Parts: sequence; C-alpha cells; structure tokens
Amino acid sequence: MAWMGFAAGVCLLLLTGSSVIKTLLIPRNLGSLIGTLVARSVLFAFRLITAPVENLYRREKILSAGAPTFLFALLVGWLCSLYVGFALMLLPFTRDDMPNAFRLSGSSLFTLGFATPAGAAPYGIVFAAAISGLGVIALMIGYMPTIYSAYNRREILVIMLEALAGKPPWGPEVLARQQLIGNVEYLGRVYERWTEWAADISESHTTYRTLIYFRSRYAENAWPLALLAVLDAAALHLALCPDSAPAEARPLLRVGYMALRQIGRTLRVPVNDDPHPDDPLRLTRVDFDEAVQHLDAAGWVFERKPDEAWPHFRGWRVNYELAAEGIAAHLDLPQAKWSGPRARLGHARMPERPAHREPQVAAQPSDRPLQGAPGVSGGGPP
Repeated sequence: MAWMGFAAGVCLLLLTGSSVIKTLLIPRNLGSLIGTLVARSVLFAFRLITAPVENLYRREKILSAGAPTFLFALLVGWLCSLYVGFALMLLPFTRDDMPNAFRLSGSSLFTLGFATPAGAAPYGIVFAAAISGLGVIALMIGYMPTIYSAYNRREILVIMLEALAGKPPWGPEVLARQQLIGNVEYLGRVYERWTEWAADISESHTTYRTLIYFRSRYAENAWPLALLAVLDAAALHLALCPDSAPAEARPLLRVGYMALRQIGRTLRVPVNDDPHPDDPLRLTRVDFDEAVQHLDAAGWVFERKPDEAWPHFRGWRVNYELAAEGIAAHLDLPQAKWSGPRARLGHARMPERPAHREPQVAAQPSDRPLQGAPGVSGGGPP
C-alpha cells in the first residue's frame, strides 16, 4: 500500500508540474486539469454569489475580484497538490506513518526543509519538496507583472473610447460624435489603433486566459463591448460611405473578428468560423434603421441609401456577432446596445452624451470713436 501511495504521489506531482508549466511557462493556450477545476469552481462560486445582486456597480465590484481569486486559488491548489504528492512519496520511508509523512512534506514545502529525515531517498524527496514550493511561488510572482502589464495596455484605449462613443459604447455613436464636432477624418486613426489593439488582445488573452476575466475599470465600458462598438462603427462606415470610408476600416474588421473568434473558442462559446453574408443576424433591420436615423440627426452625409447599405453592413457583422455576444453573455457584462441578450433582466440604454456648451463671445468694440475722445467734436463735459 505504501508503494502504491508512492506511485500515486508521483502521478500527482507530474500532474501539478504539467499544470504549472502550461500555465506559467509555455506562451500559448494549453489547458490543465488542475487549472480547469479551479477555474470552474471559482466561476461557479462568483456566479452563485452575484445571482441575487441586481445593482450593477455592486455586482461589478464583486466580479472584479474573480480573476485575482482564481490566481490565488490556483496557487493554493498547486501547493496543496505538491503537499499531498510528496507526502505520499514519503510513505514507504516512514513505515506507513501517514501523519509523519505529511509532517515531513509540510515542513519541507512550507518551511524550506527544517525537518530532515534519515536516509538518502527521503532526504532527496524532502529537498525536492522545498525547491518545488519555492519555485512555484517564485514563478507565480514573476507571472503577475506580465498579467498586469497586458491589462494596462488593454484598458488605455478602452478608457479613451468613452470620449468617442459614450457609456455604454455603441458603434453609431462613434460616428455621430465625430460628425458633430467636425472630426470625421480622425476615424482613420481610431481604426488603425484599434487594429493593433485587437491583435494585442488576441495574442495576450488567449495566451493568458485569466486576462479575459479581469474586469475593466468602468463596468459599462467593458473591453468586449468597446471592441464590438468600434467594429460596428467601421462596418457602418464602409456600408454607408464606401468611397470616403478610411482604408484602415477593412483591416480593423478583419483583425477584430478574428480576435473575437479566437477568444470565443478559448472560452468555448459558439463561434462561426466560416459565416455566409446572408446568414441570419440577431440584429434586425429595425435596429439598423435606428442607427441610420441617429447618424442623420447628427448631420452624417450618406453615400448609400439604407436599403443598399443594409446587405453590406450585415455581411460585415455576421463575421463577429455570434462571438461578441457569446463573450458578453459568458462574462455577464452590463447591457449595451447591439451586444445581445443577457441572462439578467434589463434594457440597454443609449450612450451618455455630454451637454454641448460653448463660451459666451464678448461683444466686439464698435468702430465708431467714443464721444469725448481726443480730436472728436461734440465731446462730453470737460
């Protein structure tokens, strides 16, 4: 029985080592049994906790602790697996004394080996336990700057988008606001920067899957909603104004929907890898006409009529709608227009637009000379 425990301990250590290496050392999306079990447990617990919470900001405050909790729980899971694994390996050398085996394993793993058993084999196991515990903690510490650096890169453009699209973000509002301030030419620069941003999150969020669950700083400006709004803006721009739309819009759409599909596959949400332009959309023609009216009210100049533009717009959106809505539902994001249904009740509201205010212009001085000025007849009293 002791040697069977030894074999089980070796298997558990190999399983733990594989999970650590896949998660912290290999730069690609590789699943592990321990990581999957911890992730599902943490996700289930937070969904259970937030189920009765209706207040948006309170719910987001709770959910914001989900990703850090997963990292902490994963570290604890690894250390516990190492603790049990090395204890089982020590059983044959402690004469089936289970409490003593766990005491030696814990002493070596958590106190760097203050307990020193007799014999070369058990001493080697204790030494390996001490190195393993220290190594796992050091790797996790080194992992954190990478995670938070990628998080900060992601959030810069997300925060900037609030000035362009309001809160929550909506594609037509991106176009309308630039039209209202006479800054439509700037949209090409916006599309270019978001193309690079989409490529960045496609790499970082599939390599380090925990990043997907790190909530954005502002609840209604979540990063999937922001990317969806920019993609919708580019699709509308190309559909309504094919001649004047910036050349940067097409690369954005291509890179953007590929990023959403890759992240969707990482989360195991439904993704259509080869959609047809005529595939059904959840977004309706009524929604599209509402967007056209919104742009018309802002003074947007159309090159196509809505009837001509609708097939082109749906041909673009069908590439990313399913993945975007699946990600938003999986992460339980706040409601936003054109982002699909949620499990919770509530309706998406229009983006907030700041009040239009201009400084009062002071009255210009008259060109007529003032009465009483030098050299002017008819002056006032001396």
